[in-house]
Order: sequence, then structure tokens, then C-alpha cells
Amino acid sequence: MATVTQKITLSSSRDIPFNKLLLSQSNVRRVKAGVSIEALAESIVRRGLIQSLHVRPVVDADGQETGMFEVPAGGRRYRALEMLVKQKRLNKTAPVPCVVSEAGGDILIDEVSLAENIERAPLHPLDQFRAFQALRDKGMSEEEIAAAFFMDVKVVKQRLKLVSVSPALLDIYAEDGMTLEQLMAFTVSDDHARQEQVWEAVRNSWSKEPYQIRRMLTEDAVRASDKRAVFVGIEAYEEAGGTIMRDLFQSDDGGWLQDPVLLDRLVSDKLKGAAGEIAEEGWKWIEVAVSFPYGHDHGLRELVGTPVDLTDEERTAREALREEFDRLESEYAEADELPDEIDRRLGEIEAALNAFEHRPMTYNPQEIAQAGVFLSIGADGSLLVERGYVRPEDETPVELEGGDGAETEAASGDADTPGVQRTVITVGGQSTEPDDEDDSDAIKPLPERLITELTAHRTLALRDAVAGNPHVAMTALLHKLVRDCFGIRASGTSLDAMVREIHLPMQSSDLGDSPSAKSVDERHKAWKADLPLGEDDDALWDWLDKLDETSRLALLAHCVSFGVNALYERPNPYSAMGISQHGLDQRLREADRLTRATGLDLVEAGWRPRVDNYLGRVTKARILEAVREALGEGKAQLIDHLKKGDMAREAERLLADTGWLPEPLRLANLDGNPAEADTQAGDEELPAFLADTGEDEHLVAAE
Repeated sequence: MATVTQKITLSSSRDIPFNKLLLSQSNVRRVKAGVSIEALAESIVRRGLIQSLHVRPVVDADGQETGMFEVPAGGRRYRALEMLVKQKRLNKTAPVPCVVSEAGGDILIDEVSLAENIERAPLHPLDQFRAFQALRDKGMSEEEIAAAFFMDVKVVKQRLKLVSVSPALLDIYAEDGMTLEQLMAFTVSDDHARQEQVWEAVRNSWSKEPYQIRRMLTEDAVRASDKRAVFVGIEAYEEAGGTIMRDLFQSDDGGWLQDPVLLDRLVSDKLKGAAGEIAEEGWKWIEVAVSFPYGHDHGLRELVGTPVDLTDEERTAREALREEFDRLESEYAEADELPDEIDRRLGEIEAALNAFEHRPMTYNPQEIAQAGVFLSIGADGSLLVERGYVRPEDETPVELEGGDGAETEAASGDADTPGVQRTVITVGGQSTEPDDEDDSDAIKPLPERLITELTAHRTLALRDAVAGNPHVAMTALLHKLVRDCFGIRASGTSLDAMVREIHLPMQSSDLGDSPSAKSVDERHKAWKADLPLGEDDDALWDWLDKLDETSRLALLAHCVSFGVNALYERPNPYSAMGISQHGLDQRLREADRLTRATGLDLVEAGWRPRVDNYLGRVTKARILEAVREALGEGKAQLIDHLKKGDMAREAERLLADTGWLPEPLRLANLDGNPAEADTQAGDEELPAFLADTGEDEHLVAAE
């Protein structure tokens, strides 16, 4: 005989007035953390009650139904309806759709409540992203979607951005083939082919962290915070047809400009236009570059100009700004923290007052005709104009035609015209050496150019240290004078003592922005503003004679510092202009002595090993040696499998706070041998893909 399958019977559904419902004490949801009743109430107002309540009749002691119903499943919905009733937005007798189970059933009411809460299948994030996309495709704006689901519009934009990633990568994410953080990293680019190419490159490697994906997608782009982008302006770049990549999930400083060639052309055009305007002032030459190396004005005489006088209106405006500044400072003197608008206003006033202090200069027309201008882009993206520099070959006064100034064409003149130099525009900066992939384990000697660049950093820092220590400066000067006095002296002068500024012929691109360079420049400008350089020599002597002793020592130290030379040069005993090995050794020993005397610490002076100034310029063996010296063999082994470019970038991050210095920057021991670098091993946090030896699908980027 065939077995008859027992058919189940589903509970009936009916509408029950809200005032006949009460929350069951058997409802398992007790903890309310993260549960928004208000948002659910607004959802019910907008869409109605999407899901019925599950209820069971309440019986008395005799087992008779009382007409009331308890709610074991649907507690949030009940509370939301209760809120709407209290707000008088829902009638208390409004019928509520309910599924009614038997009062005396075999299943405990607690089991019903527990099953209703734990048997839910959460929506996959990708399904939510695609649902948002479907809503937008059907006409809802991002703001309307955000309002409908009670979330910030930024969140909606982020989720819509995620669904715009390559469909092939979305399928991989749906199958848990990549993490959400990795998917977020791919949104910086809209190029699906490039996204897929990057994924193929990283999917089977250790380097598939989100920051590595972003780096690969943006490696050919330019940061919007780059001074070239700030100089041109984002609007001008976009109007010219340029596109920008944005990262909605991390701070991106304005994004990345995807067309560097277009950006460089816009920079060049804008610089040429500015040069053409400045050429109308009558300068003999104008040199234009995105940036000039530190010391580019070495050997040139700077004209002494006269600041343009303020007009009566400008003086009135300046006094008004000073009064406003003093009033705001006094008003908020006791405040622990300035309000944002006050802080912003004080900054605006300071900038305006600074502009009054740094007035344009006027020069003698005859001097303009034999001098020139350096035109570049400042670190903040502003146009940097350095007027009034005379080259040695132009020192002979230029005889002007007609007595009213010759026509000087610096930006667009005829190259064949005598005495006229066409504006030179160089965009792109210094050349870079090839990034050779050297897998050799041998520690090769450092390139001579790199050693010279490193010692240029040391020389500049040592100048700053000597200028800040008059005692050492005086000792160094006396040492020089005593050697001259008791050795071989030149004849024909009343005092054969001279400080000759040492030019830095080779230097890395970051030298001009180093703390030492800024300190030296600021001090030099301050002294230059005080010294009576535009008057006769007697006036300078009288001014120096009346200077107080502290200031005299400070000025002496500043002047002596320009003669400091700690540069490495290739010994050349066969040339009268070169230096012998003995002379080089003597120079470096004396530089070490000055370093000890001044207490110079190049780490405190701001030098850090980076890709551009060391790690990208040496072999892999040198990179590993640096990490090994600073952090130990264990950390070196964790990066020894990487390609040179990735190894250099990881080494830069690892070495950032270790205080490690390459040999040319280390202070030699008193026995003449280079001091060993400090070893600070063990505690440097590595990226997850380097530190984790197990398989963890939830790796976190260590950016």
C-alpha cells in the first residue's frame, strides 16, 4: 500500500486592529543597538507595511481567547507602528495584516520568534548596488534614492560607483574572489580594460592590497594637488578636454589628472604667456622652467630695487586690516579654540598684510636692460617671478638706443638680434636615470653622482648648523686665518681672508625644499633686508661697526657658513682645478669635525631615505642592506622577493622613522671608519601581505 504524504496547513492571515496587539514577552530581540525604529516608521509611511506580523491569540487562565493578540515575530514593525500611532499619523484602530498561529500549538512561541530572526538571508552587497543602479536607470536621482532609504547621498554615490566597475570583476566579487576593499580600489578608474589588466597582474601575487591596485591604476596620472595642476587650475584642465579620476572611498586630494601630456602643454602655454607679459618690462633675458634647482642664482648679481610706494587708499586699507586683526585677537584671546570663520578671517588678513609688506620692486631701466628674470612655479602652485639677476657676461653696461630704453625681446625676440636672448622654456625638470633591474646579490659601490647629491644634503645642513653656532663659526674662521698667517700667504691685499660660496653642482630634486635650504634662504633674506647694500662701502662699514656683539657673531656665522664644503668629488690629481685624494680625505675629516662641533643630526635636519633620493637609485642588494641594517634580517627577507620598484617603495615606508642613513651621510668614527647605522629592529608594522604567513581573505591595506 502506498504511503500517503501528510500535507501541512499554513496559518491563516487576517487584519487585526492595532489596539488589539501587544508585544510578546517571548520576543527574542531585546538588544536595540543599531536598530532604527524611526527609519522603519518612515519606510512604512512611504511604502506601507511590506511584511505581515506573526501573532498568537492571548488566552486567559481557563484557556479562552481574550480578543488580544501577542506579537512574537515582528517586534520592530510593531514598535514602528506604535510610534506612528503616538505621532497621530496612524489610527490606533487601523487594521494590521497578521499571520495568526494557533494558541495551543505544539511549537513554542519562543521558537517562532527565534526562527524569524535567525533564518533571514542577508542581501549580498552587490545585489544592493545593482538595485540602486536599477532605481537610477528608472529615473530616480541619487538624492531621491538617499531620501528613500534614509542614508547620506555620499553613501549612495559610493555604492553606485562600485557597480560601475568592470562586470567581469563584479562577477569575481560576487563569487568571493576579491574583497570589498579591493573592489573599492578599482573605482578610481573608469577604464574596464585597465581594471581587468591590473587584476590579472595582481590576482596571483602577494601584492594585491587595495593601495597597490590604486597605485597601478593611477601610476600614469598626476595628483590634483601637484603644483602643476594647481598652477593651471582644474577647471582649465577640464575645459581643455582633460579627465579626472576620483576616489569616493578615501581622501584623494582632489583626484588624479589622467592626461599628463595635456597638463604639461597647458603649463608650458601658461608659463610662456606669463613670460611674454614680463618681457614687456624690458628685461634682457627670461629663463622659464617648472622649477629650478637649488642655487640656480649662484654667481649672479642681484639688482637692488626700490619697493613701490603705497597709495593713500592702500595705506588706509592696511590700517583697517591691522585694526580688525588686533580686535579679533583681543576678542578671542581667552578662547581655547577659535571658531572656524574667525580662524579663516585671521588667515585672510595675514595674507593681505603680507602682500602689503612684499611690494613689487622698481629698477633702473638701464639695469633692467642688462638683467634677467627666473620664472617658475612655486611649491603652492603660484607663479614665482624672480626679477633682477645679472650674469657675469652681462656686467658691461648696455648702451641703449635713443636714450629711452632698447626694445628687449625675451620671450619672443629674434634670436639673430645682437644682445637679445630668446626665452628658454624647459618643462619636465631634471633627467632621471634608468631604473635597471639588478638581481645581483653583490653590494656594488654607490654611483659617484648619487654620493655627490647625498653630500650636497650634508653640506647644506652643515651650513645651516654652522650659521646657528657663532662659536664654531668663529673657531673655523680663526682656524683658516691662522693657517694662512703661519703658512703660505698671498700678497697684495690688506687681509687675505675670504669666504667663497661653494656651488652645489649635482643635487637631487628635493634639496631646494629641504628644511636646511629653507632655513638658509630665510636667514639670508632677513640679513639682506637689514644690510645697507645699496649704499657705499663706508655706510656698510659704519653699520657693521655699530652692530651689537650678538648680532655681529650671528652675521659672521652666517657668512662663514657659505664656505662650508662637505661635498664628495672624484679625485683628479692631474688637473689644477681638481682635488687630490689627500685633499678629499682632509675635506671630509674637517666636515666630520664641524658636524661633531655643531651637533648636526641629519635625521633631525629632515633627511629620509626615499625612492627618489636614494632607494630608487641603487641596486636591490643595497636596498636590502639598508633594511637589514635598520630593522634586521627578518624584515629584509619579507621584501626580497619583490621587483625593484616595489621593493624600493616598501623600503621607503619601512625606513621612514628608523633614522637610517647611507654611508656618505654617516659621521665617521674618530678612527676614520664610517659609523654603523643604528639598528632598530623588530617593531615596524608591515603591510598585511608581508606580515601574514597564513591565508586570510580579510587583509587590510597598510597605506
